[in-house]
Amino acid sequence: MLELKNINYSILENGVEKKILHDISLKFDDNKVYVITGQNGSGKSTLLKIIMGIIAPTSGEVIFDGQNISKLSIHERAKLGFSYAFQQPVKFKGITVKKLFEIVGSSGIKESCEYLSKVGLCAREYIDRLYDDKLSGGESKRIELALCLARRASLNLFDEPEAGIDLWSFDSLIDIFKNISGTSIIISHQEKIMEIAHEVILLDSGKVVKRGTLDDVKVGKCGRLA
Repeated sequence: MLELKNINYSILENGVEKKILHDISLKFDDNKVYVITGQNGSGKSTLLKIIMGIIAPTSGEVIFDGQNISKLSIHERAKLGFSYAFQQPVKFKGITVKKLFEIVGSSGIKESCEYLSKVGLCAREYIDRLYDDKLSGGESKRIELALCLARRASLNLFDEPEAGIDLWSFDSLIDIFKNISGTSIIISHQEKIMEIAHEVILLDSGKVVKRGTLDDVKVGKCGRLA
């Protein structure tokens, strides 16, 4: 189980402290899907980065399976089974898609190709391609999702995974989230993704203002309160 205890995060802007997150406490149970939504600037991506260890909270604790991991690095959290999919996937010069699957622990070419097929890509066309800027945003996003599937992480963190995949069947993306192993925390404005969540968490101005089912939270298309 993942637990956030009294998470605060502030930055200095023109010499003045600006608070991004305000005393956030949340629990995420194992093997469930959570969606974090809210208007732009509400602190969603900041919260996800704190969970992954990309940035450190100003105060508060991140607890995973009873262990305080607040001071652990990204790499240490990855070893615990954390996986992070960026809104804009990171490119790797000179590394093939096949090599990336080997890095995340795929058992072989056949399995890697199966994961590519699950995200709507022809494995023959992509397994030996370089994971670089020549791939479109949508292609990179799908490959990143396939890598997440192959990793079988205990905690999957997704920042707007629907971005850039408009030409791909949206239902296929939903199926991935239904079947992916471990706990998934997804930042999204898409109602269809919220519908499959065990819990939707609405942030506003860095605070948790509502949580529950989609009907409980009653958010609009842009994550605003209805």
